[in-house]
Amino acid sequence: MGFSTIDYIIVLVYLVGVALFGYLRGGKQKSAQDYFLGQDRIAWWVVCFSIVAAETSTLTFISIPGLAYLTDLGFLQVTIGYLLGRIVVSLLFLPAYYRGELSTAYAFLESRFGTKTRGLASIVFLFTRIAADGVRLFATAIPLKFVLGVDYPVAILVLALVSLAYTYAGGVRGVIWVDAVQMVIYLGGALAAVIYLVASHSGGWEGITQAAASAGKFQIIHLGFGEGFWDKPYTLVAGVLGGAFLSMASHGTDQLVVQRVLTTKSLRESQKALIGSGVIIIFQFALFLV
Repeated sequence: MGFSTIDYIIVLVYLVGVALFGYLRGGKQKSAQDYFLGQDRIAWWVVCFSIVAAETSTLTFISIPGLAYLTDLGFLQVTIGYLLGRIVVSLLFLPAYYRGELSTAYAFLESRFGTKTRGLASIVFLFTRIAADGVRLFATAIPLKFVLGVDYPVAILVLALVSLAYTYAGGVRGVIWVDAVQMVIYLGGALAAVIYLVASHSGGWEGITQAAASAGKFQIIHLGFGEGFWDKPYTLVAGVLGGAFLSMASHGTDQLVVQRVLTTKSLRESQKALIGSGVIIIFQFALFLV
């Protein structure tokens, strides 16, 4: 079963539509402050959706269902740590960022330790982000390659140009709104997949849950104490602590997320956006795992 003309049209319209939507939602950028902070007036719930979309990639969408297929729902222990880490960031990190009226996460380092520290942190962020997002970009280019029947360099270039277009023209405001829309789209796709799978199973939802329960697929908590504790990848202690520290790093110091949080109207709005994203992440991973 291949792609028809209408399928190609949908893909191309979507790519063009995303770039155009980001440009229109971004509005006119009158200053660098507008470009990087979205004029400090983006609604917290939009920022919340954007944070979730920013940390969710093609790899997440594909790998988490595979993880549940091989094991169970134990990965949800990590998402509890994700939420706790964001609460810590909201209470300790964000007030410091807002007191200085900063435009980036690393401006705070400059005020405390000087320009050299800020420059080093910025360089480390750029190189690590290029490495991480390079993998995500390539993973996203794989289906586009097969859909459009083009080579990998062409697929990567198409995605890069679309992203560059609305980022350059719409600033952070355009990026955040595009993220929010894409979160709704990919979660809608996941829900559609669930509905299709349930409808196509002869036993329906009841038959699926019975088979999953008998195979132990609904187990969430793994205390893991006893022999082999250090060899188990997902235990309650490891999941909560690991998830919390990872979340504090990625959402408290990584410019990818901090930039989004700083675009809200106030400290309280940014805290609602960050903690709210942690709650959504738990439900999102639960959906992917199921």
